[in-house]
Amino acid sequence: MRARAESIDCVLFDLDGTLADTAPDLGYALNLLRAERGMAPLPIERLRSHVSHGARGMLEAGLDLRPGDAEFLPLRDRFLEIYEQNLARESRLFEGMDELLDGIEARGLGWGIVTNKAERFAVPLIAALGLARRTGCLIGGDTTGRSKPHPDPLLAGARAIGVAPAACVYVGDDRRDVEASIAAGMTPVVALFGYLYGADPHDWGAQWMIAHPVDLLDGLRTGRRPGETASAP
Repeated sequence: MRARAESIDCVLFDLDGTLADTAPDLGYALNLLRAERGMAPLPIERLRSHVSHGARGMLEAGLDLRPGDAEFLPLRDRFLEIYEQNLARESRLFEGMDELLDGIEARGLGWGIVTNKAERFAVPLIAALGLARRTGCLIGGDTTGRSKPHPDPLLAGARAIGVAPAACVYVGDDRRDVEASIAAGMTPVVALFGYLYGADPHDWGAQWMIAHPVDLLDGLRTGRRPGETASAP
């Protein structure tokens, strides 16, 4: 059963690849790390699909390193150190996201951010994006002691805003976003404009898929999934 617009009180967002395009700065940090090791830079488009998997994904894509490799932990820490110094150089809200947030606020709905990004990075990034005073919550990957796909971060977001989980939609661009949303009793929405790059989200179990941020406004207004037509009387 899909959520109806009249039952939605809150929209929660993933951060990287959903609310904001953070790939340029993550790629920049990785290329600085590669330069320290005498390696040529990689094009951002080659790295974009790995952003949703955090430092692990970036190191795998850029240095062919995986957890358990001898160099993984020290280079992960160095990558994060570089990224922390450069996390708001080029990161921007996705086109249409400001309009979506304005529309959510105009409808009197709450909204917040639930990300696997650690607070160390998420808090200054959200401030740099000008959202610190707008968002109803910012739940990082280390806020609750658990990260997605566990539902605890999403449930913490709903509590912070003061709404029931069933009255929330959660927008993300990764399978674990959908899994966390379903486990939390929320309505999952897949951001097709995010960092999917070859992944097929149609078997993830999401009720809505949006190709552009403002597509969600249609669903909130009508109670229908974007692109779905009204039923015959």
